[in-house]
Amino acid sequence: MIYLDYNATTPIDKQVADAMIPYIYGNYGNPSSNHELGERTKEAVAEARSKVAKLLNCSANEIIFTSGGSESNNPVLKGVAHTYHHKGTHIITSEIEHPAILNPCNYLEKMGCEISYLPVNKNGMVDISKLDKMITEKTILVTIMHSNNETGTIQPIKEIAKICHDHDVLFHTDASQSLGKVPIDVQELDVDFLTIAGHKLYSPKGIGALYIKNGIKIESLIHGAGHESGRRAGTENVIFDVALGKACEVAQEALQNNKISQLTEYFYYELKNIFGNKMQLNGDLDNKLPNTLNISFIGYDGAKLLADLGEDIAASTGSACHSGATSISPVLKAMNVPSEIARGAIRFSLGKYTTKEELDIVLKRLNDMHK
Repeated sequence: MIYLDYNATTPIDKQVADAMIPYIYGNYGNPSSNHELGERTKEAVAEARSKVAKLLNCSANEIIFTSGGSESNNPVLKGVAHTYHHKGTHIITSEIEHPAILNPCNYLEKMGCEISYLPVNKNGMVDISKLDKMITEKTILVTIMHSNNETGTIQPIKEIAKICHDHDVLFHTDASQSLGKVPIDVQELDVDFLTIAGHKLYSPKGIGALYIKNGIKIESLIHGAGHESGRRAGTENVIFDVALGKACEVAQEALQNNKISQLTEYFYYELKNIFGNKMQLNGDLDNKLPNTLNISFIGYDGAKLLADLGEDIAASTGSACHSGATSISPVLKAMNVPSEIARGAIRFSLGKYTTKEELDIVLKRLNDMHK
C-alpha cells in the first residue's frame, strides 16, 4: 500500500508501540492505588503528561488526557457555554471547521447559544478583519482551527488570540492536524485552550489531550471521581497516555527534519509538470502544513481518478469524516472553489514513512492516465 492519507490517521510509530508494551503486560496498576503497581503507573502518566507539555511549552498541570480530538473540543465548547452563560451566549467559529467543532456548535445553538461563522478567502484563510466586528459584549468564546485538515492552510492564531483577549474573550484552537508537523508554542500563540488528537501523531486512536491555560476553570464534561485534577473523571488510560507522551517526545526530535516538506514540494512540482494548467492547488502554498496538498484535477472526477489509480494507493477526496458524501467538500465550498473544479479534488497527505519511490509510482500512473 502506498499510503498518502496521513491527515486521516497515522500508523503507530514503533517507538510508541514499544513504550506501551510494559503497561500492557506488567504494569497494570490503577494510578489511584496506594501500592507499588499503582505508583508505577501514576509515575508513567505523570511522565507522559510532562512530555506532552514539553512539546507545547506549557506546564504539565495544564494538560488533560482525553479520548481524542472530539472529546477535547466538546468540553471547551460546552464547558465555556455552561460556565460563562452569565456573561453571554455568543460563540464565534469559522466556516471550515472540522465536524468535531461544527456539530457541538449546532448542539449549543439548539440550547440557546448564538453561533457566528467567520468566512474564509480563496486560500482558506479566515478573514480576521471581520472578527473584531463580530465580537459583541455577549461573546464568550472564539474557536478557530490551527490548520485545516483538508487544505493544510495554517490560520493566524497569534493574531486571533490577541483580538480575542483585547475583548476579554476566551480563545480555543484545534491543533489536531498541526501538532508534530509544525512547531506549536502555546505561550507564543497565547491561546486559552488547545486540542490534540493522538492518532494524527503516530500514536493509537482513542487518545488525545486538552491544554487549558492555568487560571481558567470550566465545568467538566464528565463527572465522577477526581481524575485529571477533577477536570475529567475516569480511571486513567495508562497504556495510551504513555503512547501519546512518547509520540510527543518523538515528534519533538523530528521537527527539525524537513524531509517531508521536500517530498511534498517535489510531488507538487512534478504534478505541475504533468498537468500544467489542468490542475489547481486548493489552499495556500506558502502558508500550509508541510505534508499536505489538496489538488483539483480539472476535468476529472476526484473519486473516479483516485479509484483508477489503483487499490494500492490510499489518498482522500476530502477529509475522512466526509467520505461517502456525494456533495463537494464544505471546506472547498467555503473557499468559493467552483463546483466543477472542487469535484476533481484529491488530498494527498504525506508522512514520515513516505518515500520518493512511492511518489514516483503515483506520478507515473497519473501521467499515463493524463496522456
